[in-house]
Amino acid sequence: MDEETNTPENGETNKAFLEDVYFPEPGIINLDMIRTSYLAEGERGETSRLHQLESVVLERIKMLRLEFKNILRIDHLWVLPNLTKLCLNCNKIEVIEHIGMLTALKELNLSFNYITKIENLDTLVNLEVLSLFSNRITKIENLETLEKLVILSIGNNLIDVLDGIDRLRFVNSLKVLNLEGNPIAKLPDFPLTQYVTAILPQLNYYKYVFIKAEMREAAQKRFSRELREIEGKQEKEIHGLETEARELAEAERLSSSFVEHLDGDQLYESMWRGDENGRVLMLLGAPAQELAEEYGNDVHELTQKIYKLGLERFSERDAEVKDFMSSLQEGQQELQSLGQKHIEEFLQYRDKAFEEAGTILRQLEAGKEDAPEHLQLCEVMDDLNAHFEETLSEMWHNLMAQELHLHEAVEESTLNFERKITRSMSTFVEQAQVYFLQLRDVCEHFSDNMIETVSRFISHKLALQDLDSVPQALRMCIDDRQAVLRIVADMKATHTSRIEDREDRMATRSKESIETLIAKLTKEEVERHRAKILEINSFMEMMTEAMANLPEEIHAELLAGEQQ
Repeated sequence: MDEETNTPENGETNKAFLEDVYFPEPGIINLDMIRTSYLAEGERGETSRLHQLESVVLERIKMLRLEFKNILRIDHLWVLPNLTKLCLNCNKIEVIEHIGMLTALKELNLSFNYITKIENLDTLVNLEVLSLFSNRITKIENLETLEKLVILSIGNNLIDVLDGIDRLRFVNSLKVLNLEGNPIAKLPDFPLTQYVTAILPQLNYYKYVFIKAEMREAAQKRFSRELREIEGKQEKEIHGLETEARELAEAERLSSSFVEHLDGDQLYESMWRGDENGRVLMLLGAPAQELAEEYGNDVHELTQKIYKLGLERFSERDAEVKDFMSSLQEGQQELQSLGQKHIEEFLQYRDKAFEEAGTILRQLEAGKEDAPEHLQLCEVMDDLNAHFEETLSEMWHNLMAQELHLHEAVEESTLNFERKITRSMSTFVEQAQVYFLQLRDVCEHFSDNMIETVSRFISHKLALQDLDSVPQALRMCIDDRQAVLRIVADMKATHTSRIEDREDRMATRSKESIETLIAKLTKEEVERHRAKILEINSFMEMMTEAMANLPEEIHAELLAGEQQ
């Protein structure tokens, strides 16, 4: 890393070093700064002048240097989606922010700033080189997601704890690390170099010095106890992460099957959640609880049928989607190969035509304009140009016809696929609705049984004159038969509502999933089609321009030969 050459040895010296350098007024990164810095990166002389004349296309910028700009805050970098190298060293940045969208970034230099925390880097999945040298960072953290990170420079900071160093074990690509200049590296009785060498087996260089096998072996012996603890902890964490990943994958599968939370008793439990009337009815004791248990078993049996149906139909739909995508790609590749064949044939013709045109143009340059053969050569050249344009136009028509045919075929295939997948989804929803209807029947049957059970319970207590044992919430039912019906009806309404909500959610999400899928396919095809049209037209323009520039190129070639 260039920024560490001739580096001051402590934070105060670094601060003085920065303050001695001329800085512009403090500010925030803006579009003007980006454009100005990009244009200033041109080489000297004529190259620099031409670079200054270029229009700045932000999407094409790959590298940007914003050093010694007195930058306080990072902003506006979202306009550079293809940036691969960003230098923000030697500024006054305190927070790493607003760079999460730079997913193409491979090298990031934030050295010589005032950063206190490593954060907001988790989306930079392509980052290979990261320099945080000479900042105010106190802890290594939030770097585990940088799976491609190779070089990490974090020397001359304020790191005084070991916590976080072991987390770098998860960055398997890490080969170069520098922690020198931190308080933890200056502890008299703690060999940080050995510790790092022992616990980070993937490292090849520490402090830019190659780690030899005997050095690593000695370090691992020295820190064998710590290494065992770290490895045990890491193994548990990896196991936990794998379990979590499996659970997320299963949740995604169930969600795509529209039967999430139907693999157990979740629906039954949700029916009782917040149901005050149902809670009151359960105060009857064993008779009501026995009915509820039977009710739960019936609901569970039906939800299991819905769950299994959803998984079966998902597998079928997933196979249909994969088959469609495979057929689509095969068709595109077939026509692309045919189009490539047309282009290759034309390029062979172009090479011959350019060779012939070059010969004629050289003869024209060497001859006299008033010579009889000059007119003949001009006519031959005109015929050659006309034939070239005709051949180019023919190729354009062929390519455009193929592309239009492909586009129409994809649109038609997508429409047919939409109809097919919609029928499949409708069949699934209709089959599931049969089970939801049975769930409502089970709910109604349970409600009828509860009315009978409550009535029998009240009658029994009246016969025994044991009204004190009737739960307080049910005593109004002693003299009011309608009260029993109202309580049970309200419970039934709550349970039925939960069943219908789940049914509606399945129907709605299944419809939305098709709409989302078709919209995605349509958008991708439109973008592909537009890009292909642009590619064909650009190729046409390039070939036309190449033929038009040929006389000038031949003239320049002959002129250069004469000067030599």
